[in-house]
Amino acid sequence: MNKPSSGWRIAIHDYCGHPFQFELSQELARRGHTVKHFFFAEDPGPKGNPGLSTADSADFALEPISIGRAYSKKDLVRRRQADLVYGRLAADKIAAFAPDVTISGNTPLEAQALILRSAHRVGSAFVFWMQDFYSLAAARILSRKIPVLGRLIGAYFSRLEARMLRESDGIVLISDDFRKALRSLDVPDSLAEVIPNWGALRELPVRPKDTEWSRRHGLADKFALLYSGTLALKHNPDLLWSLAKHFEEDGDVAVAVAASGVSYDTLKERRAAEQSRNLALLPLQPMEVFPDVLGSADVVVALLENDAGPYSVPSKVLNYMCAGRPILLSAPADNLSARLVASTGAGVCVPAGDPHAFVEAAQWLRNRPQERAELGAAGRRYAENAFNIGIIADRFEKVFATAIAQREESNQWRSAA
Repeated sequence: MNKPSSGWRIAIHDYCGHPFQFELSQELARRGHTVKHFFFAEDPGPKGNPGLSTADSADFALEPISIGRAYSKKDLVRRRQADLVYGRLAADKIAAFAPDVTISGNTPLEAQALILRSAHRVGSAFVFWMQDFYSLAAARILSRKIPVLGRLIGAYFSRLEARMLRESDGIVLISDDFRKALRSLDVPDSLAEVIPNWGALRELPVRPKDTEWSRRHGLADKFALLYSGTLALKHNPDLLWSLAKHFEEDGDVAVAVAASGVSYDTLKERRAAEQSRNLALLPLQPMEVFPDVLGSADVVVALLENDAGPYSVPSKVLNYMCAGRPILLSAPADNLSARLVASTGAGVCVPAGDPHAFVEAAQWLRNRPQERAELGAAGRRYAENAFNIGIIADRFEKVFATAIAQREESNQWRSAA
């Protein structure tokens, strides 16, 4: 099916509201599609620039979806209740938009199921954007926390995720590694396309270190190791604490953490109890100043625990590449982010959860300004070559065309039956 001359009505639902998905919505609207971008207002993670909704096209609108109360991941029962409330709201709002195609990612599975069902009810094709395998992650985490019940809940989520994938009109995977997980759920991958995530290159120019933002936060005249983004269960805050302690006697070094999440709260509690002279804890910063936030860093830091395995790819690594700063990454060797950083020469990778190797790598970077410059430049080069939003949008348009044709065929078959 070819794109109609008037364009499609496209609903892009990214639960987290990440910057790079905003960029895709904006590009698709520039091409003549009518695009509405939905995301969860109470999710505390990094958000794209809301100013984009009116910057370039009247056919691009943002719709934050609010459940009217704070959202916490600490209480599993309340979290599930909130997910169901959110799913019903999102399903209704997307259905009211009456899209030709809906793509949804980063969404709790029970909320995703409600969105898929509603999309099909109004005749919209549905594309499952696989940013992570929620069922596999849930099985690992819950089995550790509540062994017997956790395995049962994990099995329920596996069945739910597999059913939704089979019912989808298209699947976008962010890594070819995900095909193996699809097969483990007995899902055929004939409708799956691999489109890797990207950094928001247009929104993240390389910025100098000395800016008003870095001076205000005391980083302009320091060697700054910066972590920015979500700091959740799959990110070990002890590594950041080890970093701060290692450099505590070096008055020219600062460890800055601009984040949110349960592990960020843990880090705040530890600093309040034990104190640390060179650990600066900041809230997440808005996208308007994010280039200066990353520009303040001499080294940018990313973390991923062994539990994450190959199925979790931190978008912060891709944004770090846009910023042209060397990356210090602690992650499983088989994770895509570790392979990407190593293959592009954008930084230094160490095994997940190894504080000694992590601190040693930080010290190595501290002592080698020339190598830092080369690593940062390599990351930026890769971003400029790989994060071309025009080429990326071409690929999504092809996925949407196939999904819409698949849904039309299915609707015709149902009508005939």
